[in-house]
Amino acid sequence: MQTTDLRGIVSMLGAVFFFSLLDACLKQLAATYPPLQVAFLRGAAGLPFVVAMTALRHHWRVLIPVRWPLHILRGVMSVITLYSFVYAVSVLSLADAYSIFLVAPLLVTGLSMPMLGERVGWQQWTAICVGLLGALIILRPTGVGFITLGGLAALVSATFYAVGVILIRVATRTDTAPATVFWTLLVLTIVAGVLSIPGWTAVRAEHWTWIVAIGVTGGIAQLLLTDAFRRCAASVVAPFEYSALLWGVSLDWLVWHVLPNQRMFFGAAIVVGSGLYLIYRERTNAPRHAQSVSASDV
Repeated sequence: MQTTDLRGIVSMLGAVFFFSLLDACLKQLAATYPPLQVAFLRGAAGLPFVVAMTALRHHWRVLIPVRWPLHILRGVMSVITLYSFVYAVSVLSLADAYSIFLVAPLLVTGLSMPMLGERVGWQQWTAICVGLLGALIILRPTGVGFITLGGLAALVSATFYAVGVILIRVATRTDTAPATVFWTLLVLTIVAGVLSIPGWTAVRAEHWTWIVAIGVTGGIAQLLLTDAFRRCAASVVAPFEYSALLWGVSLDWLVWHVLPNQRMFFGAAIVVGSGLYLIYRERTNAPRHAQSVSASDV
């Protein structure tokens, strides 16, 4: 069991690494193309790999949607999520954008009560509020400065991403995971493609390498992420999502020669600490919940 857990953790670390490379490619493209066009390129580059993985591992019937309006809604929300994130990384460093975006797990916990009817105790609410305070610290460029548009865009992206995660939980009650990924990505590609037409910029030949890299890194990351959650419980591998901050800082330094300031580190520490506390609460409460369910079945 220990070996299995270790392989799952390694897969999660690899998934976060490749997602970070994908985001770095998006940042490179965002320097030349509008955010909506970059969102379209992300979807179009990722679709062939989703189709290929489905063909290799599943029957085509797994792609048939049951609750298709939910997939359309998730696709539209993915456009907003990706548009906001691409804009954020175009004006912020990866580390700054990640530090704000990582409030998403806190928002998922907070939204699970009104949207899924799950119980959220005062300890969780306290952690959520503290985490949001950390995000606000990161949002201000100076002690007296105004909140930046890039920071707000990252927060909007995290919010819509969190709602999308909740909708995934709802969709997978009736639809398969491959169907959820495929239809969301297809709607993202179509909607972002149509909306990007008025401001379309011709793709340069030298940028096709970045576009292919988006598809490759996204496909590998998705495979590793699936393997991680197959081998380990979510509460085991979820903390390693925060390794994105390490990759973000490293890529900022290696590619753009930018290092984060003390304010970002302080705010990021608060956000990560709040998220880790929520994961700790989930892991400690899970055995109690299982015991109470077992007792009620007797």
